Amino acid sequence: MLESDEQAVLDRIRQGLVYTETEAAFQAPRRRTDLVFAYNHTPPGDTDTRRSLLVAILGSVGERTILNAPFSAGFGSNVHIGDDFFGNVNLAFVDDVEIRIGDGVMIAPNVTLTTTGHPVHPARRADFGRFSEPIVIEDKVWIGSNVVVLPGVRIGYGSVIGAGSVVSRDIPPMVVAVGTPCRVLRAITDADLTTRTGATDPSID
Repeated sequence: MLESDEQAVLDRIRQGLVYTETEAAFQAPRRRTDLVFAYNHTPPGDTDTRRSLLVAILGSVGERTILNAPFSAGFGSNVHIGDDFFGNVNLAFVDDVEIRIGDGVMIAPNVTLTTTGHPVHPARRADFGRFSEPIVIEDKVWIGSNVVVLPGVRIGYGSVIGAGSVVSRDIPPMVVAVGTPCRVLRAITDADLTTRTGATDPSID
């Protein structure tokens, strides 16, 4: 594929338009699947090796980052993580385009962050036809177990996403949001400084 053709495909991807596996094949060298495999098979106590692998896998990574194995990533190189991140087991990054995670973010087990979806009509899914939109998770967000975050979503500063939610639209800052589809339940206020999760909140984690 000519460089001009590759740029045309990248432009379509950035616009959220449908593209195919064959069209995007030139991006294969940016996949870090072998390094992800190595990370997942490195002993937890070998922190230096795990850190060096994480730096090699991700597009960028901050300090004091914990990512429990196993995790998966389509590319890895499209994931950007800030400082003081905690990601629990079975975190899946479907990162055909960028996933940006801020500082102080906590993610519980079995969470999927997917930047990619597929057209409804089967004819448009030939050759794995798909579209991709970036995900942004702002600072201090907490995402509960078994959450799925869908393409194009931004989760605002400090918000909490309840366990089992499917996040299909943007979530504003400083709220508790739950459900399928995920909706705002209430604001986070100073009253939460003196309670655990609130008497009427569903389980978060």
